[in-house]
Amino acid sequence: MAERSFKKEVEKLRLGAGEVFEGEGILAVTKALLQAGVAYVGGYQGSPISHLMDVFADADPLLRELGVHFESNANEAAAAAMLAASVNYPLRGAVAWKSVVGTNVASDALANIASGGVTGGALIIVGEDYGEGSSIMQERTHAFAMKSQIWLLDPRPNLPSIVDMVERGFELSEASNTPVMIELRVRACHVTGNFVARDNRRPVMTVGQAAANPRRDVDRIVLPPANFLHEHEKIEKRWPAAVRFVAENRLNEWFGPERDDIGIIVQGGLYNSLNRALELVGLSNSHGASAIPIYCMNVTYPLIPDEIRSFCAGKRAVLMVEEGQPEFIEHELNTLLRKADLQTRVVGKDILPRAGEYTGTVLRDGVAAFLRAWAPERAPKELLPVPPEPELARAVPQRPAGFCTGCPERPIFSAMKLVQQELGELHVSADIGCHLFSILPPFHIGNTTMGYGLGTAAASAFKPDGKRAVAVMGDGGFWHNGLTSGIGNAVFNQDDTVTLIVDNGYSAATGGQDILSSRAENATRTTNNPIEKAVRGLGINWARTLTRTYDVARMRDTLREALTSPEKGPKVIVAQSECMLNKQRRVKPLMAQAIKEGKRVERERFGVDPDTCTGDHACIRLSGCPSLSIRDNPDPLRQHPVTHIDDSCVGCGNCGEVAHAAVLCPSFYKARIVTNPTRFEKLLNRARRSVIGWLQARHARTLAARAF
Repeated sequence: MAERSFKKEVEKLRLGAGEVFEGEGILAVTKALLQAGVAYVGGYQGSPISHLMDVFADADPLLRELGVHFESNANEAAAAAMLAASVNYPLRGAVAWKSVVGTNVASDALANIASGGVTGGALIIVGEDYGEGSSIMQERTHAFAMKSQIWLLDPRPNLPSIVDMVERGFELSEASNTPVMIELRVRACHVTGNFVARDNRRPVMTVGQAAANPRRDVDRIVLPPANFLHEHEKIEKRWPAAVRFVAENRLNEWFGPERDDIGIIVQGGLYNSLNRALELVGLSNSHGASAIPIYCMNVTYPLIPDEIRSFCAGKRAVLMVEEGQPEFIEHELNTLLRKADLQTRVVGKDILPRAGEYTGTVLRDGVAAFLRAWAPERAPKELLPVPPEPELARAVPQRPAGFCTGCPERPIFSAMKLVQQELGELHVSADIGCHLFSILPPFHIGNTTMGYGLGTAAASAFKPDGKRAVAVMGDGGFWHNGLTSGIGNAVFNQDDTVTLIVDNGYSAATGGQDILSSRAENATRTTNNPIEKAVRGLGINWARTLTRTYDVARMRDTLREALTSPEKGPKVIVAQSECMLNKQRRVKPLMAQAIKEGKRVERERFGVDPDTCTGDHACIRLSGCPSLSIRDNPDPLRQHPVTHIDDSCVGCGNCGEVAHAAVLCPSFYKARIVTNPTRFEKLLNRARRSVIGWLQARHARTLAARAF
């Protein structure tokens, strides 16, 4: 199950010409694709465009009605390879993934399609995961666009602009026979707004019709001698065609006064933040009425020389607002102006940060510095101070990423810590996914991470010399890349490593989408393909599947067996338990509805007996569950605080299991909380309370008598 359903929202995709569409950016992108007559869509989920794939999946019935093929691909390379359908046929196709890691995975297919070119429009929607909200390395899509000469759109983050750029992106692709990327930052994906819809269009040719009428053009295949000519075609035909299309259709925008001796050039995706910065220094308002000329580049590659020369002519200086590094646009801007013999000073990374996200505060300070240097009469006299980082850190405690309450991956690493207490420290090759949180306290497990599904491959260099290396990957990473790059590679090279595959039933790290091994029944996909069966098919002889990760003792014993077994060769442990976050998303609404209807509902939670707890807190050190905390010891003769479990507990049992597996203490207990109990349960509870009350009163009387 996906973490969010769009079953209701996708009905808005049926709106026709003249109707007003309201919703999120990702829904607007889908509507724009349908209005543009897209023939096929695909991709791989990942923030910030995870929900775009979920929208596609929920809109599948409408896509079928229109003759649009949708595919949720195994990885980004498979998605990019789909664009081959647009090489020889007038098929408009769109694929989506998380950048830049997704683009890296897809790079082989992208380089090929960029070299040979396309006939139909090919659009690549990348989630530009940059800045402090990012979960990946800080790189830019711009570098790849330049490397392969794929045109790059960066629309202003409002729905009309996004929709227009999606539709124009197809036209640009067809006009220049080149694939086009459109980058959407997190905020653009989830910004809300409205636009006037147009009718959805059936594709001029469906993928079925194309398959029935095959076409072939050897000049489009990257094979000598055609590939030597592709570079010339890019420079002499495709690039000029793209520049001409962008200029004639005015895809870039101008704001503010026509004449001034200073100006600002900005990437389209940063326009809203720039306008907010100008508003803070008194040079714009919330409607974008800038007092300084702005050239907004909704197309950041290629640049349009005539537009840039025209904007910069007569200006003493322009501020180039380009997020990230290297400053590709700033370098090219300087080259264009010097060749045109324009002496306009380009101000950019000399006053704006070379790295990091350009937030409103960062841009406010940058604009103020630019004004103080080039238009002091318009510079703000003073700016509201920003709290220094040490002061901010004192006021807001750090909250590092960590496992959710009840996460089934937590007991895996508790078991691993117990094994390390016996066998010594292990080299653990980590992978992309929630299990990467094991590198943080309280586990401190994990040495490196190289990419999605590459955990086992990253451990392959470690040949055992008395101790085996351990690799961890998730089920999503396994099907994305790990099956061949990891397990297949380990079998082929006879690696003597241990791979632990966390199987929580779906690709949990990307939003809970179904994968091959999902145990859910999916009407449009094939599921229930066991991971152990797959690895044994590749040649793994030692494999174990544990169906309950919360059994810490069994997890510990299985890990120990894998690490000490005399049998040589790669070993695989499949650890199964459903992602607790997704489980709670599914179960809680059902429980709430049942309670509302007066039905009996029972849930489990754990507690700690404060009279038994020793205050050792090894349970916290070996578990780290957010529901575990401490409170004052009720015994006045003991000073150590006792462990406490708060009401966020979901009853997974991990804390108690860890306590017993580590032979810690018997202070944990399990309680059943019943809502809308039966009449018998009410009578039984009343009787129990009466007996307990009588025993407590007798005990109090005994103590009082002894006191005298």
